[in-house]
Amino acid sequence: MIQTTPVVVIGAGPIGLAAAAHLIERDQDVRVLESGISAGAAIAEWGHIKLFSTWRYNIDAASRRLLETPSDSYAGEWEAPRDTRLPTGAELITEYLAPLAAHPRLAPRISYGHRVTRITRVQPHGAGVDKSSSRNRADSLFLVRTETAAGSQDVLARAVIDASGTWRTPNPVGRSGIEALGEVEATTEGFITSPLPDPFGVDAERFAGKTILVLGAGHSAANTLISLGRLRQAHPDTQILWGLRGVANPVRLYGGGAADELPARGQLGTSLRRFVENGDIRILENASVTSLSAGAQLTVEFADRRSLNVDFLVPATGFRPDLAPLAELRLDLDQIVEAPRQLAPLIDPEFHSCGTVTAHGARVLAHPEPDFFVVGMKSYGRAPTFLMATGYEQVRSVAAALAGDHTAADLVELDLPETGVCSTDLGGSCDSPSPSAPASSCEPSNPTTDSCGAPASPARIGFATGTVHGHAELLGGTKE
Repeated sequence: MIQTTPVVVIGAGPIGLAAAAHLIERDQDVRVLESGISAGAAIAEWGHIKLFSTWRYNIDAASRRLLETPSDSYAGEWEAPRDTRLPTGAELITEYLAPLAAHPRLAPRISYGHRVTRITRVQPHGAGVDKSSSRNRADSLFLVRTETAAGSQDVLARAVIDASGTWRTPNPVGRSGIEALGEVEATTEGFITSPLPDPFGVDAERFAGKTILVLGAGHSAANTLISLGRLRQAHPDTQILWGLRGVANPVRLYGGGAADELPARGQLGTSLRRFVENGDIRILENASVTSLSAGAQLTVEFADRRSLNVDFLVPATGFRPDLAPLAELRLDLDQIVEAPRQLAPLIDPEFHSCGTVTAHGARVLAHPEPDFFVVGMKSYGRAPTFLMATGYEQVRSVAAALAGDHTAADLVELDLPETGVCSTDLGGSCDSPSPSAPASSCEPSNPTTDSCGAPASPARIGFATGTVHGHAELLGGTKE
């Protein structure tokens, strides 16, 4: 029964679909469970954002082969976007993920509207296998419970690849990793927005003339602040507050500017600095939120007893993995970043940027639970150093291992830009976001594989991506 039971992939984003493409290429039965109504459903929520990494790094090899190869039922007329262009989230879907999900070899294997709530194990004959049961555990099946419009459903699998990401589990606004008092109510009443609203687009009318507090110091915060700054130019009565949990450090806040080896990323900091220096954005230091009270406006209370009233609060505070569905599985997770224990030292944001994360695959991602793998952004736990190309190499290795080709599974390598194309959030993804910029300014630095295993040193400058990358001339005397 195990051999005829599919591998279940959770999530139809770029990493989940890539996992399915690699499994199909190896003639493995696969079923993809997606909670949304279409492929890339989470990405659609930040479709207005442009990625830092170009198309060259955003298309998986097996997925490309599937899309470009004609067959009796498929014309194979898909054309890859130009390698050096920076896509938006919406373009990532329309030009890549949607055609991939619609491929006749993949489309019948995707089940939309299936939100995974629990994963456990059962014997082939139906007997239960909970977390404490060891006898014949490796020979048992996975039982994946999902919530659908028709009710709960159970799906059996011989292996599970969790590529569900972290977009649905943002970090709370409150201090010390927990919700502030009143945070749930403030979210329910609409005062707390999504992590990446579109202030200069669909949200312009809602935000114009309002007082908006953006919490966070990563690239998601920067993009939202820049969009709000542009909105304020059209609507001068808009008030923009930038809340930082610590003390403002200009180099860390704005990055290297013209010294950045990725022009698109350097432009992000330069644009943000301009809005702050012009007085369009006001910085609030030590903004440690203790409570939120919803009324005509949202009253925000800080740990130092300050308070202020705002119309909206944007929580650009990062993300974390949802581990609740995995409670009945035997996992070996690092206690700090909540990533697989062998992976955690490779991605620790205190010492690594995207470009210094060593290539890794099935062996590093393995857990005590046989044939269970967490891949993509979720595999990085709370670390913000994930790059889409890294996820593609993860699933290539995992698919090879599940197909029994351990030689291929162990041969892991990456070709990344020297700077790592880093970010700190957007579900932690290092691929995005980027400010809108002329195409001529968005070419990546010369790619090199030498940096993937380079010795790491603690972070010193730039957005909080983990290490020095692309700012060598700014190192002297800079402290966090």
